[in-house]
Amino acid sequence: MKKKNISIDQLAQMVQRGFNETAVNMDRRFEHVDKRFDAVDKRLDKLEQGHEEIKLRLDNVAYRFELVELQRRVEILEKKTGIKK
Repeated sequence: MKKKNISIDQLAQMVQRGFNETAVNMDRRFEHVDKRFDAVDKRLDKLEQGHEEIKLRLDNVAYRFELVELQRRVEILEKKTGIKK
């Protein structure tokens, strides 16, 4: 195989092209990663919203149990005082 003499300028241009190609490839990968993070953020937002809805429902359930218990106690008091038979 015949050797080809390359000048410093040609070598610098080759290296520069390699760096440019690498930068372009990295930019593409970072764009892909950014899109995936956006999708993950959306999913987390939905999960947080669902979590809040569940929390509100559980708070309402606890409130209902308190109401039932208070109603039972009032009925006992009404029976003892003769207000209700």
